[in-house]
Amino acid sequence: MTRKISSLFRAGWTLAIAAIGSLLLVGSVSAADLKVLTSGGYTAAYRMVARQVDAETGNKTTQEFGASMGASPSAIPSRLRRGEPADVVIMVGSALDDLISAGLVLPTGRVDLAKSSIAMAVRAGAPKPDIRTVVAFKATLLAAKSIAYSDSASGVYLVNELFPKLGIADQLKPKLHMIAAPVMVGEPVAKGHYDLGFQQLSELRSVPGIDVVGLIPPQTQLITLYSAGVVAASKHPAEAQAVIRYLQSPAAAGVVRDTGLEPIP
Repeated sequence: MTRKISSLFRAGWTLAIAAIGSLLLVGSVSAADLKVLTSGGYTAAYRMVARQVDAETGNKTTQEFGASMGASPSAIPSRLRRGEPADVVIMVGSALDDLISAGLVLPTGRVDLAKSSIAMAVRAGAPKPDIRTVVAFKATLLAAKSIAYSDSASGVYLVNELFPKLGIADQLKPKLHMIAAPVMVGEPVAKGHYDLGFQQLSELRSVPGIDVVGLIPPQTQLITLYSAGVVAASKHPAEAQAVIRYLQSPAAAGVVRDTGLEPIP
């Protein structure tokens, strides 16, 4: 009888261990709810690829917009500094490096995802000025009555570097208007508030009511690198890294390219 009870005890203990192991296994592979913060240039791309990301990784991601730089409450640096929960950030590479230096984003797993170029837009149906050469581009800028630009990477470059380099900063200053995120530059242009609008091509393409004239001339162009990283305070770093890995995949590249970005393999 004692031997029978002992056997039953061992069998019950084995089943209990197996049950605990099963629960731990389920917990280790369960889907995570992840917040992805994207800056303007990559916002449309992530919106288009989000379903694929969720299906392939088994996670459920929610996307929120935030500028790569600046002190506005919605900017990604502001969000992370005040401790707002997030898991993945996709933003201008140089601004991401600043967050890594500040300890807000993990240095391991930082990935460059895509390159972006600056484009110019006008209200839909309006005449499209010539910007094919530097000379024509300068003439177009000087002839415009009003010019809108973003408060992020492209706008900072235009106002602080390009316009002074072209020697027309003083002439343009009275007609320059900065559009603060989360408003897209194309939105007030579509309403006829400004003659010209400058922003990343991927951001302009997503705005209805405007015509994208084209990229600014190569000699004046600034290529912006969009990169991704895992937020240091994320409770699901492995799952967050899986999202980033999928964004690097060939499956995601075609969708990203359609938004006006150039994926980095």
